[in-house]
Amino acid sequence: MNSFVDLNTMLAACRASCGTVYLVGAGPGDQELLTLRAARLLAQADVVVYDHLVGPDVLAMIRPQARRVYVGKERSRHTLGQEGINAMLARLAREHPCVVRLKGGDPFVFGRGGEELQALAAEGVPFEVVPGVTAGCGVAAYAGIPLTHRDYAHSCMFVAGHLKDGSCNLDWPALARRRQTVVIYMGLAGLPVICRELVAHGLPADWPAAVVEQGTLLDQRVVTGTLASLPAAVEEAGLESPCLTIVGEVVRLREQLAWFEPRGDGAAAVEAPRAVVAG
Repeated sequence: MNSFVDLNTMLAACRASCGTVYLVGAGPGDQELLTLRAARLLAQADVVVYDHLVGPDVLAMIRPQARRVYVGKERSRHTLGQEGINAMLARLAREHPCVVRLKGGDPFVFGRGGEELQALAAEGVPFEVVPGVTAGCGVAAYAGIPLTHRDYAHSCMFVAGHLKDGSCNLDWPALARRRQTVVIYMGLAGLPVICRELVAHGLPADWPAAVVEQGTLLDQRVVTGTLASLPAAVEEAGLESPCLTIVGEVVRLREQLAWFEPRGDGAAAVEAPRAVVAG
């Protein structure tokens, strides 16, 4: 008897015994920015594995009978390591027909979604991807800052404010260019270094920049300034994560285009907001 089993046969058998893992983007925060498919899956899920950046309004859309598993990662504090999350998703798929892996923003933009799907693929676990509105686009829109504009920016770069090893050693010459917008995720702690290096590599000290806290939510705050003034202004305002940093001349347009102003009564006013302006 031939003891060798073809790998494809093994994977097919595994798939037949597994549920499906749906990698779902929750968007930047506002629950109304969820896709219709994401909302339907939350209403059908047997179990939802969710991250730190998924807000309570989005979680409220989960089917009441569904099991919820929190695996959030905050700076220097991880509930569960990435390998543990990968193993958990594979195990849950063998126990439940519909597993939702819920991530803030878009799962393929600084969400480690690719890493998790690689692990599931190796285990023969079926999966699908449901894109979400990435924070870079959604937060910029709610801050009134277009990421591209024919007069100011012909390209846009999304970068992580720190690398896998925790350092902030980015490709500064590529980032410090005119006629482009740079959107920096997870860059609040390294903001002084980021601003200093961008100036050191060619951008003027008075180059416009902004930091947005809790973007798209009713407690959104925006601090605008220049590369020279922004770190001190952000510290004075007491901004805390999650924040998004936007660098480029398009930031100048916020004064004219800002439309979303949260009010203290829990509603959002559509009017020109009074931004915190530095410099």
